[in-house]
Amino acid sequence: MNNHKPEYKADNISVLEGLDAVRESPGMYIGSTGEKGLHQLVYEVVDNSIDEAIAGYCDMISVAINEDDSITVVDNGRGIPVDHHDEHDAPALEVILTKLHAGGKFDDDSYTVSGGLHGVGVSAVNALSERLTVEVKRDGGVYTHEFQRAIPQGEMQTAREMSSDETTGTEITFKPDPDVFEVTAFDASVLETRLRQLAFLNPGVEITLQDRRSDTGFEFCYDGGIKEYVSYLNEHKVEIHDDVIFFEGADVVADIGRIEVEIALQVTNSTTESINSFANNINTPDGGKHLTGFKTALTRLYNSYGNDNDLLEDVDGNLSGTDVRDGLTAVISVKHPDPQFESQTKTTLGNAEVRGVVDTLVTDEMTILFEENPTLATTLVEHAANAAQARQAATKAKQATRRKTALSSTRLPGKLADCQTKDPDEAELFIVEGDSAGGSAKQGRNNENQAILPLKGKILNVERHRLNRILENNEIESIINAIGGGVGDEFSMEDVRYNTIILMMDADVDGAHIRSLLLTFFYRYMPELVEQGCIYAAQPPLYRVKHCSETYDVMTEQQREEVIEEECNGNPTQVQRFKGLGEMNPEQLWDTTMNPENRNVTHITVGNAAEANRVFSILMGDDVEPRKEFISNNATDADFIDI
Repeated sequence: MNNHKPEYKADNISVLEGLDAVRESPGMYIGSTGEKGLHQLVYEVVDNSIDEAIAGYCDMISVAINEDDSITVVDNGRGIPVDHHDEHDAPALEVILTKLHAGGKFDDDSYTVSGGLHGVGVSAVNALSERLTVEVKRDGGVYTHEFQRAIPQGEMQTAREMSSDETTGTEITFKPDPDVFEVTAFDASVLETRLRQLAFLNPGVEITLQDRRSDTGFEFCYDGGIKEYVSYLNEHKVEIHDDVIFFEGADVVADIGRIEVEIALQVTNSTTESINSFANNINTPDGGKHLTGFKTALTRLYNSYGNDNDLLEDVDGNLSGTDVRDGLTAVISVKHPDPQFESQTKTTLGNAEVRGVVDTLVTDEMTILFEENPTLATTLVEHAANAAQARQAATKAKQATRRKTALSSTRLPGKLADCQTKDPDEAELFIVEGDSAGGSAKQGRNNENQAILPLKGKILNVERHRLNRILENNEIESIINAIGGGVGDEFSMEDVRYNTIILMMDADVDGAHIRSLLLTFFYRYMPELVEQGCIYAAQPPLYRVKHCSETYDVMTEQQREEVIEEECNGNPTQVQRFKGLGEMNPEQLWDTTMNPENRNVTHITVGNAAEANRVFSILMGDDVEPRKEFISNNATDADFIDI
C-alpha cells in the first residue's frame, strides 16, 4: 500500500466557468458528439423559435444548411431581448448566449408553455460552435453579435434602424466546432423529418428547409395538425376505419396550471404499432407519463367494451396492451407549463400528473365515441381480439421452439460457427448470404471474436405476417437462437450474445433485398438492437484493381475507372469483378469485408421512429405503387446500384 498519498486540498478543485462545462462534457447537454448530437444543435435553436410560435408571436421559421455546413435559423418572432441586463452588466442577448440557465422560459409572463425549458439550449449551441453570429430585429433596430467558441467578439452592435416593411425576429448562424464533433456534415433528410414533424404539431406555422449545398428545399405547413400527421403516417397502409379519430381537452392541476392534450389515432391492418408522443413539441421517443396514461386507458376501455358485448369469447383471458395497439398509429401531444424531462435531450416526460389527465381524457372521449358508433367500436375491438388470438398462437409456437431447442444437443443453430469469446461487447455476428459465402467467411474469419451464420435464400417478409407465422420460418428461427435475446415483447438486450451484428450480402439487387428483409425483421421484432446501434451492413467491393504491387477495392464502375486512370495510368495489371461473396476466397473475403482494419460497413440507425415506420411500410408492405414511387424519387441518392 502506498502511504505517500498526494495532498487533496481546495486548490485541487477545478471549477469550470461559464460554458466550459458544456465543452468539457458535451454529451450531457446534446446527447453525443456524433451525428445525433450534431443535429441536436439545430433542434435546440429551432425549439426556441417554436416556443415563440406556441406563444402566438411567430408563424414563419426557416432553416438553411449553408455550403460550408453551417446552419442558419430565422424566425419572425419577437426577437431575443437586447436591452441591458443589470445583474450581469451586459445586453440580454449576450447573457442568453453565454450563460447556462438564462432565458425567458423561467418567466411565466414570457412563455406559458415552452420546450426549451432548461435554458441551456442556445448557449450550449454557442459553446459547441466554432463560430456563431446572431441578428435581432426588434425595438426599431437591427442588432448583431458575434462569438467564437462562446467568447464574444467585441460588443453587441446596433447595425441600423429597421425599415418600415421589416418584421421583428431572430436570425442565428452557427458552425459546429470540428474539435468537438466526430462529424460536421448535416444530413438534410434528418432535418427534413424533424421540421415536418414540427409543422404537423403547430398548425398554420410555415417551416422551410433549404439545402444550399445541393440547391434543394422543402416547405411544410399543415392546417390539420396531428390529425393530418396520422393520415400522413398511414398514407401507404390499409386503414380498417375511414376517419382519423381526434379529440382534445385540458385540465387545470393545482399548483401546476393548465395542461392541454391532443390525441389523434387510426387503426390499420399492419401488425405493428406506431405511437408517437410529444411534450411541448419535443419528441419523447422513450414515452413517459402521457404515453402510460394513453395505453392504460385504451386497454381498459377495449376490455370493458369487449366483455360487455361478448366480443372476446375466442380470446383466452383479456386483451393485452399489445393486442389493443395492434396496427395502431397514434400521435399524443401534451402542452405542460412545467415539463420535467429526464435530460436536456428530453427523451422521457416524467410529470406524474400528466398520466391522470391523459387517462381521463381518453376514457371519456373514447367511451362517448364507442357509445355513439357501435359499428366502429365492434370493428376496433374485434381487430384487437384477432391480434390476441394470433399472439396466443405465437406464444405456443415460441414454447414449442424452446422445448425443441432444449431437447437438442445445443441451444445454438447447427450451421452457426460461433466465436470463442463470450463477451458480447467483443463478439461479432456475421449474417451471411448463402452457404458458399458462409463457408469462405468461416475459413477467413478471426474465430476469437467473429461468429458466422449463413442464410439460405430470403427470409420471410415480416411486414406481411404475424409472429406465429414468422416463427415457423427456419432461417428466422436460426437468427433468433443465435442472437439469444428472444423475440418480440420477450426480447431482452441482457441476453444478447453479440453487440455487433453485421449483415453481409452480395453487392447486387438480391443482396439488397435480403438486407432489407433482415432490417425489417430486426426493426419490428428486435428494435433495441437497432436503437442501441448494434446493426451494421457490410459493403463488399464490386471490383478489385491491381497495379504492380498495389491493390484497390472499389464499389462502383465510376470508382473503378477513376482508379484505373489516376492510380494505374490507364494500364492496370488486373481488374477482377466480384459477382458475389461466394466468388471470393477466404483471404479475399477477410481482406475486403471482414478485417476491422480494412472493411467498409454502414452503421444502421433510426433517427425518427415515426418516419422509419412509414418507410418500412412503403418498402415492405403490400402496396406496390408507393414502393415504385419511393424508389424512383430516391434512386439518385443511392450510394451505388448494381443490376
